[in-house]
Amino acid sequence: MATNGPGRPRHDDVLTPTEWRVAEFVRHGLTNRQIADGMGVSPDAIKFHVGNALSKLGFSKRGELRLWQGVAKGSALQRRRQAVGDSADLEAFTMLGQVARTARDIEAARAWYRDVLGLPELYTFGKLSFFDLGGVRLMLAEDEGGGAQQSILYLRVPDLHARKDILEQRGVKFTHAPHMIHRHEDGTEEWMAFFEDNEGRPLGLMTQVRSETR
Repeated sequence: MATNGPGRPRHDDVLTPTEWRVAEFVRHGLTNRQIADGMGVSPDAIKFHVGNALSKLGFSKRGELRLWQGVAKGSALQRRRQAVGDSADLEAFTMLGQVARTARDIEAARAWYRDVLGLPELYTFGKLSFFDLGGVRLMLAEDEGGGAQQSILYLRVPDLHARKDILEQRGVKFTHAPHMIHRHEDGTEEWMAFFEDNEGRPLGLMTQVRSETR
């Protein structure tokens, strides 16, 4: 097997799996320190991977990576886009999929929403906890000291990239390109993109793509 170096198999994608993971975090708006803490590595290691990704993609600035729309080969979203092609309904109805709210103490908030308010808890990972509001998700995220934050509405759409293109044609400003934020144990992928309304307030697009593998 051809390799990129000693013991390293060649990848048939523009980025390695680790570079893709780091790139997704960058596109989500995380700093090198935050990415390093989440991945359990040093900030220098993240800086190295970010530099490699920028070089491979021909970018000179981190902001260019943040707005890059690339999709990893082999991802559930890439397979669905290949299968659907041009048959997707680009104007399909947009629904409210998620509402985000920050909390000073995520564990205390999690217990209150679950045990006092009685909301069904869907899952939790890290400092994020998700609840079901009759088909709409509530995401609780621990405030990392940034002060008061606005709630964010996440609009569920069938085709994230197509909807982004439509909104940009209408003058909408996107701050984050479509990116995968999480892959569940069953292979289901969560993808998001962020933009601003007419007053500069944040909004999000989201889609969930189930893996076809069994």
